[in-house]
Amino acid sequence: MGAHMTSNQQIESAISLTESAAGRISQFLSKEGGRGIHLDVRKTGCSGWAYQLEISHDPAKPSEVVLYDRSIEIIITPQALSMMAGTTIDFVQEGLTQEFRFKNPNVTAECGCGESFTVNPPSKAP
Repeated sequence: MGAHMTSNQQIESAISLTESAAGRISQFLSKEGGRGIHLDVRKTGCSGWAYQLEISHDPAKPSEVVLYDRSIEIIITPQALSMMAGTTIDFVQEGLTQEFRFKNPNVTAECGCGESFTVNPPSKAP
């Protein structure tokens, strides 16, 4: 379980869960089992990337980063972390719609349906 970050402050601020999101994830974990959530991104849609959030049953791979927020284990791939640093995950219920929403400060554009997003490529150090 190695975090590839340089300080606890960076790790703590990388991904956060609202109380609503942590509550919903806890419900899933008590119903389905699991150790936490796994976050990743995949190429898709009209804007380029989509979030993948699923229950994690397996320990993190050596290349993945393990974070904790509100007692929830968050396993995230380095690629997703580079695109999602500073993101807050919320769970919203509006009428019959229930969904996780990502408030990602790195997003530069989203498709009209909200299913995919674009981020600027990371800047390279001189």
